[in-house]
Amino acid sequence: MTVKELLAFEPGATDDLLHSWLGYTEVAGNPDLRYQISKLYSSMDKENIIVHIGAQEPIFNFMNVFLNKEDHVISQFPVYQSLYEVANSIGCEVTKWNIKQGENGWFTDLHELEAQIKPNTKLICLNNPNNPTGFIFTEDEIKEIAEMARKHNVYVFCDEVYKGLELDKIKRPWFADVYEKSVSLGVMSKAYGLAGLRIGWIATKDEEILEKMIKMKHYTSICSSSTAEFLSIVALKHSDEILNKNLALIEKNLEIADAFFNKFSSLFVYNRPTAGPIGFHKMNIKMPIGAFVDKLVDEAGVLLLASDIYAFDGQYFRMGYGRAEFEINLKHFEEYLLTLLKLDVLGNI
Repeated sequence: MTVKELLAFEPGATDDLLHSWLGYTEVAGNPDLRYQISKLYSSMDKENIIVHIGAQEPIFNFMNVFLNKEDHVISQFPVYQSLYEVANSIGCEVTKWNIKQGENGWFTDLHELEAQIKPNTKLICLNNPNNPTGFIFTEDEIKEIAEMARKHNVYVFCDEVYKGLELDKIKRPWFADVYEKSVSLGVMSKAYGLAGLRIGWIATKDEEILEKMIKMKHYTSICSSSTAEFLSIVALKHSDEILNKNLALIEKNLEIADAFFNKFSSLFVYNRPTAGPIGFHKMNIKMPIGAFVDKLVDEAGVLLLASDIYAFDGQYFRMGYGRAEFEINLKHFEEYLLTLLKLDVLGNI
């Protein structure tokens, strides 16, 4: 989205932007922005929100004020790398809780999660909706994890940057709304498609975490861009409109993808995402998937993300559904596969 397109959502916003102040903002974030963010939740006030630069800063800051070297961390896997690597860098013991391939897509085993909890387990890291699989927990699963964490006195950090793009149209609660010892991560980059604003946030009811993260932010970004905060306020005032627009694009692209994967059903395991703009599919070829995607981008100009980028075993690749030119790009991929089939070399790859 362009700045002009975003400002068009709010009458008078263009003039307000031109007259906005370019000084420092508050460390915790513009109070109006924090209020708009708090409205996304059912039990948060603006005092429960701290604005950050994107999602990376709050992940880094939280881990560094909350974790110690002797702590044990459980991380859902595969996920955004920082959710477990920052803990690794601190010296924590990290256990990966794997999302698994099933006959009907991806699933998780909550009994396995509980079995991984140790006496020194301090944190469970989740990514819901998940990157790269497109998996999402049900509301009952979210509540079950919250009860499990409460039982074992374990905190939860939930990366929810794709929240709002549930393909089944069922809205799940933010984790911070269901568990008092949890931190929810949000950002303008993913579900809203406004990555250039570089605005993210955490929401939590834990006052000690809020205090420590405010102090830590003095050593990282100090504060956000006042212009980016203004534009984020405009976007969040029209949250449903923007999310519905983005969701409609994803749904349209998924219908196109359905036909593609049906055509090449013997070549792929199609894990249709249940939320978000990305899916993680398996390709039935002999060549390592990393080598194939390198070959694909060199020879056809089509870019996919191989599973080895996530240190995830198997012939999986990530495909994105959030771009307007998806159909054109998928056509290039299809033409490349048909060329390989015509040359009778696909079976040897």
